Amino acid sequence: GADQDVWDNRSAVRINGRDKVSDPVRGAGAAAGNSLSTAGAGEGLDMGDLGRSTHMVVLNDDLFDEIEFDAARTGDHRRAALRMNHLAATAEQAGSMSRAEAYMRAGDQWLLADEPAIAAERFELAMAEGGTTFADPRAPLARALFALGRRDEGQALIRELDNQGRGKSDPRTCDLIAELLAEQGDMDGALHWATAGADECRRRGDRAELRLLLSLRYRIRNDLGLPEDDYDRLLDELTADAGEGPRLRPARPAGGTADN
Repeated sequence: GADQDVWDNRSAVRINGRDKVSDPVRGAGAAAGNSLSTAGAGEGLDMGDLGRSTHMVVLNDDLFDEIEFDAARTGDHRRAALRMNHLAATAEQAGSMSRAEAYMRAGDQWLLADEPAIAAERFELAMAEGGTTFADPRAPLARALFALGRRDEGQALIRELDNQGRGKSDPRTCDLIAELLAEQGDMDGALHWATAGADECRRRGDRAELRLLLSLRYRIRNDLGLPEDDYDRLLDELTADAGEGPRLRPARPAGGTADN
């Protein structure tokens, strides 16, 4: 349905709203029990006809945004993932985009292509690279592990983020974890992360991300049967200020189950 489409393509819609998280913990993927892939550009994968260029390509957001928008339009996330793999491994790192972020965005596309094992390798490579990323790589890695049926390892990563406090200091990471836990049916955990993200947005004065987190939190709270609170009233204020109807995301994807 429409809600599912919005949910599935949310990463493409919010490309330009990415905040950056500096220097995620190197090697934190050890909690997932995986050795890092040696396939920087997708070694062993059929790269297909991705085009050839005689000049050096520099990693940059505009290039990756274009690939993501094209994938959202065509639905060919595998091709997008292959292109990003190649760029992450071979393009020059000379601008604002880190190689770690390039691997993360490739991993996002592998998840959308229903290839969680390859996605997990990309997120682990991002963690090994270090550098600035739009969220802590352990958040999408946890999603990949859940998709692989390795729930205990995914939960261990989430607990690690929670215990360190690092994840809760970044709204985008909180958003990703809250969405993941809501999809898995852990609504109490989802509420915890959505609230932490909203609090951090308020501290930073980030109204755009705050509204997204509050809309998610509203649906989670409704699912839990909890009464209206100050966070809901703040969402109403932000909605009124924007002059629009409330943008309320589903706490779980339409048609999804806790086993997905």
